Amino acid sequence: MSDDQGFSRRSVLRTAGVAGAGLGIGALGTSAEAASSGTASAAHESGSAAAPPRRGETMIGVPFEERGTVRVGIIGLGQRGGSMIDLFLALEGVRVVALCDPVREKTERAAKKVTEAGQPAPALYTKGDHDFEKLCSRGDLDFVYVATPWDWHFEMAKAAMKGGKHVGVECPAALELGQLWELVDLSEQTRKHCMQLENCVYGQNEMRVLRMAHEGLFGDLLHSAGAYLHDLRGLMFDPDYYEGPWRRRWHTRLKGDLYPNHGFGPAANYMDVNRGDRAVRIATFGSPSLGLAAYRKEHMPPGHESWKETYIESDMSISLVQTAKGRVIRLEHDVSNPHPYSRINILGGTKGVFEDYPPRIYLEPDMTGDEWGDFGKYKDHDHWLWKEHANPPGGHGGMDYIMLFRLMQCMRLGLVPDFDVYDAATWTSPVPLSHASIKAKGAPQEIPDFTRGLWRKKRPGVDSEKPEG
Repeated sequence: MSDDQGFSRRSVLRTAGVAGAGLGIGALGTSAEAASSGTASAAHESGSAAAPPRRGETMIGVPFEERGTVRVGIIGLGQRGGSMIDLFLALEGVRVVALCDPVREKTERAAKKVTEAGQPAPALYTKGDHDFEKLCSRGDLDFVYVATPWDWHFEMAKAAMKGGKHVGVECPAALELGQLWELVDLSEQTRKHCMQLENCVYGQNEMRVLRMAHEGLFGDLLHSAGAYLHDLRGLMFDPDYYEGPWRRRWHTRLKGDLYPNHGFGPAANYMDVNRGDRAVRIATFGSPSLGLAAYRKEHMPPGHESWKETYIESDMSISLVQTAKGRVIRLEHDVSNPHPYSRINILGGTKGVFEDYPPRIYLEPDMTGDEWGDFGKYKDHDHWLWKEHANPPGGHGGMDYIMLFRLMQCMRLGLVPDFDVYDAATWTSPVPLSHASIKAKGAPQEIPDFTRGLWRKKRPGVDSEKPEG
């Protein structure tokens, strides 16, 4: 789904050891003993124990600066960035000003798309792994889009904000709790938004369910579930799809949920996490790690570089997240075994339940007899974005386009973004915390309160009102 883009093979190899360093339980900023003790409950509710002192004012409710044209710089032009540029170029009031990727041919291919769209030739940054720093220091950019291997997301988001730019990052935003806190602090200090560009929260089904939940059709909410179940074995061993083995090698470093955002983002929205409720703890269990080794044995020749790899990442990780209101969110991750694509996408309450893949619903009093009903009958509850863009262009069923359209709309009109750095940190936190929980034999891990207590206040999110004019 989302992050399939290229950066240089030397970058991947150079960062393999660096990114994996410091990922022990202590470095993750968690304590299995504290999480499982009776004295930890108060800290779970307040979040104060995990929150360092605030270094700036909150970014909650802070609007973008109104502008006629949004000037965009793109870092990473492989599978993901190379396709998302088409959507940026299709949007009114958006100009692609600068492009960066150490693989020059990818940058030149993207630059050709820009000029063919009738825009001026963009500046190109292709001179090594850190040329993105020059892009981020330009004075004629408003927004930086990061679509590179995960190792680089944190560093590039930092450079963009320090350079005075708002930044949107593909999943995950960072890989350690300390990094997530640093992004929060830097966003508050620079007054620039740092956003997790989670396209799945803009899926048509997800947005319809969100509106129905807010309209009370599910009653009092009780539980939700989300996942990333996607057989990536062939792609992770494909020498041409990813630029180097970077994604496969994360399965040699972490045991938990490597990619929680697609499931956690929509579920968190249903539960108004950071907008009246808060995710407080997570417990994760993982299956044996067998799928990639089995695939390698069957498909990879002797001497292939992958034979030096030992896969430790749990093929199936199952996490339970509990909120301050006592609700439960289940997260699953498996990209290493045969499985039809699914994000699960469940929401249940006192009046009924929705389950996706395939979509089906049971709501009282509309349905009786314990038989699933037709979710299509609730299309009147679609979000206004889907009513206005019934057949959006681009991949992933159009949600990529909906996401970028809405983000650029907020920037041009000077609106508050639908999600912010606190959502980015929360949705990404299961990456290090699930690893820590598995290492601690399933002991719950505290999820920090990245809002520092401001989660209690209800506020708008992805379920937005159509702007006037």
